[in-house]
Amino acid sequence: MSKIVRFHATGGPEVLTLDDIEVREPGHGEIRIRTRALGVNRADAMLRNNRLVKLPSGIGWEASGEVDAIGPDVEGFTVGDAISLIPCFRPTDYPIHGELAIAPATAVARHPDSLSWEQTAALWGQYLTAYGALIETADLKAGDTVLISAASSSVGLAAIQVARSVGARPVALTRSSAKRRRLLDEGAEAVVVTGEEDVVTRVNELTDGHGARVIFDPVGGPALAGLIGAAAPGGTVIVYGVLNSEATTVPVMGLINKSLTIRGYKLWELTTDVERRKVAVDWILDGLAGKTLRPVIDTVFPLEDIVGAHRRLESGSQVGKIVVTVPH
Repeated sequence: MSKIVRFHATGGPEVLTLDDIEVREPGHGEIRIRTRALGVNRADAMLRNNRLVKLPSGIGWEASGEVDAIGPDVEGFTVGDAISLIPCFRPTDYPIHGELAIAPATAVARHPDSLSWEQTAALWGQYLTAYGALIETADLKAGDTVLISAASSSVGLAAIQVARSVGARPVALTRSSAKRRRLLDEGAEAVVVTGEEDVVTRVNELTDGHGARVIFDPVGGPALAGLIGAAAPGGTVIVYGVLNSEATTVPVMGLINKSLTIRGYKLWELTTDVERRKVAVDWILDGLAGKTLRPVIDTVFPLEDIVGAHRRLESGSQVGKIVVTVPH
């Protein structure tokens, strides 16, 4: 029997339980992983609150650990290999938060030798999102200014590093001044405190009136109009989340006058494309080897306190990734 994170009712972090479950043998094209660390994501909280999900449900998208068993038709791995999982599957199909988990072999990546279990569990979701949106989609280049909303999140910090690695200018957006110093320390060229400063005015000051060529936003809601106002002519606005559930009003004349592109982005479009994913993974591994990329971990919780990990996620006070360790 293995301890598996599940929920029997939808709701807040308190609905999560550790259930003793017999984990099956892997089937065709699958592996079984003995986890060492689990990455906690906003997607986990969304699943936990989804009233349409079939209950009881497992949860979880990211993990690092060792191959425990190998299914038929899977080649290239042996039991004991150190691996991590790339988010390219539905967590309702393969929930991986627990001591043992079944995962598709196509999601398995080799564990980078330079990283700890905790760092690798904090790797793929955030960096693949930042790479896919900024490098692959927006073609971010040296000298470009990129506005990064929710900059203290794991994806936001990854975006700062990705931007720095190509010579772009990352401008971090945060709601209060409490995180300003930390964001500067993590590589932001400048920080705009949205609760205290006018975004358009401040960005114009930082760019000599040109605006930001790329905007990277997981928030949406009313604030998106201000971000569009801070965009450079011909710029690209990438929206990859809806942290703000209020209605989003887009200033159409602003789009037309500046010839802007608004692009919705989801990680799956990259991770489910084998060729594009390989290019992205190799790019990230090169960044790790060159030390331009390094996962930032906010807090590490033990598996027994999975509820505490989710409470930390929902507090919004974290800087970087929340990780859960699995004892052995």
